[in-house]
Amino acid sequence: MLHAAGPLLTVDVTTRTARRTDIEEVLAETVGGRATATRLAHERVPFDADPFGPDNRVYLSIGPLQQSRMSFTGRTNMTGLSPLTGGLCSTNAGGYLSRNVAATGISALELVGRSDELLAVHVTDEGVEFEAVPELAGALVPEVSDYVAEHRGLGPEHCITVGPAGENRVRFASVMTFDRRAFGRGGLGAVLGSKNVKAVTFSGDAPAAVDLPEAASEVADEVTREAATSDSPMRRQGTTSYTEFIDAQFSLPTRYFSERSFEHAADIGGAAVEAKKYKKGTCSQCAFACKLPTRDEASGVETEGPEFETVYAFGSNQGVGDIVDVMRANELCDTLGMDTISAGVTVAAYLASEDAFGDAELAREITRDIAHREDVGDLLAEGVHRAHGELGVEDWTVKGMEFAAHDGRALHPLGLQYAVSNRGADHLYARMPTLGYNGHVDREGTAGTATTLVEGENRNAFRDSGIVCAFSERIVEPDRLATLFDADYEDLLAVGADVVERERHFNNRRGFDAADDTLLYDVPDLTSSVREYYGLRGWSEDGVVPDDRFDGVDASTAD
Repeated sequence: MLHAAGPLLTVDVTTRTARRTDIEEVLAETVGGRATATRLAHERVPFDADPFGPDNRVYLSIGPLQQSRMSFTGRTNMTGLSPLTGGLCSTNAGGYLSRNVAATGISALELVGRSDELLAVHVTDEGVEFEAVPELAGALVPEVSDYVAEHRGLGPEHCITVGPAGENRVRFASVMTFDRRAFGRGGLGAVLGSKNVKAVTFSGDAPAAVDLPEAASEVADEVTREAATSDSPMRRQGTTSYTEFIDAQFSLPTRYFSERSFEHAADIGGAAVEAKKYKKGTCSQCAFACKLPTRDEASGVETEGPEFETVYAFGSNQGVGDIVDVMRANELCDTLGMDTISAGVTVAAYLASEDAFGDAELAREITRDIAHREDVGDLLAEGVHRAHGELGVEDWTVKGMEFAAHDGRALHPLGLQYAVSNRGADHLYARMPTLGYNGHVDREGTAGTATTLVEGENRNAFRDSGIVCAFSERIVEPDRLATLFDADYEDLLAVGADVVERERHFNNRRGFDAADDTLLYDVPDLTSSVREYYGLRGWSEDGVVPDDRFDGVDASTAD
């Protein structure tokens, strides 16, 4: 099976030491990306670790295709113990970082410990340098990029960075790369902040270490040809191209989930975003070019996006119907370093508590307060799950993670996905085929959908290990995916199944069980479908993975 190549680089920011370890055996079994990072985290992060403690470890990892010129491969994975959910969490970001990580010669980075002063860590193919950067305390993400450009001669495509939100341990703080691309969900930016790591840079000239299949070049050529002739709405409007369709046909959560359709959907949807788009945007080596560099000439606001999830979180769910206001919020989150979904939903919860829907200026003020933990922002920085009681609103989360826009109240199989997802209310964990992805399942009820869910979780976990973008699935279908990785498709799904199982087992050891696989709204057949899901996975009726599936699980600390 095709897999990533290169050692694990462990960086201890307490002792300011680094070492490279051969992990060829792990890579051969896990391929790379999320699977490799999950295996390492499962073995090395203590089950009882504090997410903000020095024993938590953050993994940045690539797959074999990050050394190709294939479209859909400009992505990098990040894994760690989430301060938002309290469980193991992986997230990935696009941009241009992955090729620069590969150029250092490593397949994965492991950050451990806690520095006694604010650090920038510089990784090259020759070694690691630790730089104290007290002058960057409180710096915005673009300000860090400017510093790195001035002092290291490297652009933002070489960096991962946290903003003020990460330094202040906002539980949904992002790790940013290329200034506007986010490792968003789960709060791993707060973990880097707790380690006193402001930025990590990657640069080098290590030669490619993976023999790539011809199929990678075939995909690259096919996407390039299609891009020259296609007028795909996704390429023109990104994920916002679905906004009005979802609002009319399914459900667009509005005013903190109290309504399911927004009267101003067209004003914040695909056409509105496209009208502000001023150039094409893409990720490394990708001809699909679905990114959305946008600018409002009248106000001067410039950002990338917003994508659909941000349009929902800072638009409909806050009762805000002006695309420029959503653009401002998007840019604010990027510069402060926060996940737009969790931040937007949390601000919407506050607006609900104050009966202040539609007040975009207040929403931005509260967003800033969250990043700096000022006034009510200190409470909101904990996320909806921890703040909802004091706010007097419903807890719109699963396992502590705020809901994405795709609404399980209208798309019941998606509700099942949210309920059992190890990551919480994340629409990409399995991407149930309710909107035409990979076929179609009924909107009503969840009976008989557990098998589809298991395959979707396994497929997506493998795809995040490869690493292949979610938008590739129309071109990179199962047969082609198997060809790319020189394996039977079922073997790829088995790699994904191991990821899901290790995440679940890790979370079980932290106290998660069937009681956490729930929703705050009713979905037909949910209880029986959850039980069916457990049965298909071979877990107990309590949603627990047997310890004997893994070696060394009794260890409470890592080496």
